[in-house]
Amino acid sequence: MAKVHPLIIPNSTNSDDASSSCTIHTHMTSTRETFTIWMKSLVMQGNGCTAFDGNGEVVYRIDNYDNKHSNEVYLMDLRGKLLFTVCEKKMCGFPSWKGFKINGANKPFFQVRKSWRSVLGKKGISYKVTMGSDSTFYRLEGLSGKSSEFRITDGNGGVVAEAKRKQSNSGVVLGDDVFTLVVEPHVDHSFVMALVTVYGLIRHQI
Repeated sequence: MAKVHPLIIPNSTNSDDASSSCTIHTHMTSTRETFTIWMKSLVMQGNGCTAFDGNGEVVYRIDNYDNKHSNEVYLMDLRGKLLFTVCEKKMCGFPSWKGFKINGANKPFFQVRKSWRSVLGKKGISYKVTMGSDSTFYRLEGLSGKSSEFRITDGNGGVVAEAKRKQSNSGVVLGDDVFTLVVEPHVDHSFVMALVTVYGLIRHQI
């Protein structure tokens, strides 16, 4: 099957710094939002990820026709507009992930590296998310004892978003590839989805 490429929207600025200073405010809301994340592509049920909003509408998607654990994937909206390119890099055997908002930019919007810290009172692996050249950072953490569930916190430890196994209306916990993602107000949903993408790559789900 031919690979479907994302729609590239030309950006009016050539500055790489724009990738670390601007955010897409249309992907923010003033209220808490809940999404359903399915670690599958709707295209032939291939590898990828699909995000549904509270109304059941598709809002974000990744269609990956390569084998799982690809080293480059594209986060798009429903219409195929490119929002983030997420790339995996390895240096000295240690992986890191970079997210680019502007196609062809030299500087990533964010970078994710593994770090050790205490998670919910227990030793565990977490990932530090640095934002361009700024001192702002986030953490991507697996919930203690539940490797498939995770949360995103800011530099002060405040929860920005949290993903847990989705339950049906009758209380039945669904599969390991279906999550309920709760995003706090005034947070860029596309950025959160880019970090969800990284987590999917880490767990070889995409």
